[in-house]
Amino acid sequence: MRKFLALISALFFISGALVPGAWAQNAADFPSRPIRLIVCVPAGGGVDTVARIVADGLSRKLGQPVIVENRAGAAGNIGAEYVFTSAPDGYTLLAAQPAPLTVNPLLYKGMNFDPAKFEAVTIMTSIANVLLVRPDFPAKTPQELIAYVKANPGKVNYASQGIGTTSHLTAALFETVTGAKLVHVPYKGTAPALNDLIASHVDMIFMEFASSIKLHQAGRARILAVATTHRVDMLPDIPTLDEAGLKGFESGTWNAIAAPPKTPDAIVAKLNKAINEVLASPEARDHFEKINLHSAGGTAAEAKAFITRETEVWGGVIKAAGVPAN
Repeated sequence: MRKFLALISALFFISGALVPGAWAQNAADFPSRPIRLIVCVPAGGGVDTVARIVADGLSRKLGQPVIVENRAGAAGNIGAEYVFTSAPDGYTLLAAQPAPLTVNPLLYKGMNFDPAKFEAVTIMTSIANVLLVRPDFPAKTPQELIAYVKANPGKVNYASQGIGTTSHLTAALFETVTGAKLVHVPYKGTAPALNDLIASHVDMIFMEFASSIKLHQAGRARILAVATTHRVDMLPDIPTLDEAGLKGFESGTWNAIAAPPKTPDAIVAKLNKAINEVLASPEARDHFEKINLHSAGGTAAEAKAFITRETEVWGGVIKAAGVPAN
């Protein structure tokens, strides 16, 4: 009889683990063990840096270790799929750039997850993108660059953090509005792309401001323009692409945290509250200020709505530019 009861208890536990609603019963005690934050890019990239700052504060806030684990590849799909298929209990989370949460289904065939089904927790940071060129690139202004690439179709290449990333899609938008024909060189993240730009192995990249400013200030690469409708305070002499004749051209990068599908609302809300408190803390703000990032935050519903809008905007760019699926 004891063995029978033990078997019934075990089956009940397993079935509960398979029923998303069962996790809600444990939300009040969450978290009771370490949380893994899966970063879907290599160490050293923008979202990796942000994730580690947030993880440090979140560990103290929740009283449990938050372990950052990099699972890079396929523009974030590898890490995203891993989290997507994890138990919806709040103990495995995704830290991602836009691509795996928005447009990757339009760019990759046979994906094994649906970005729309992730439970958005919050947007961690946002930042403007800039047009960054190798240090010895012949163009000195955005107008000169536009003229140069149009006069040399197929001879100028651009790096990206991977297919479907904001750097890739911003360049695709640039090609569409200028009529230029560039050669795409995708990398597996920010660090390797910037390394080759600095070494002049590639010509240009659309990159977030935070990853570009120090390279620009040190003369290791040059920011020719910012992809905003207004100039950036830290670079008052650098024009916008709008000023260079690309009216309304705007692009930014953001980093988000998401949970597996069907993670209980109570757990998502608890994570959202804690992460927002971390983002608003003086320690995190000081870290972000030093690397020129802006804290975002907000409710889970606001994060979901924002990601949906971004999917629509960049999905339109993919279709207009005819970016093929791989």
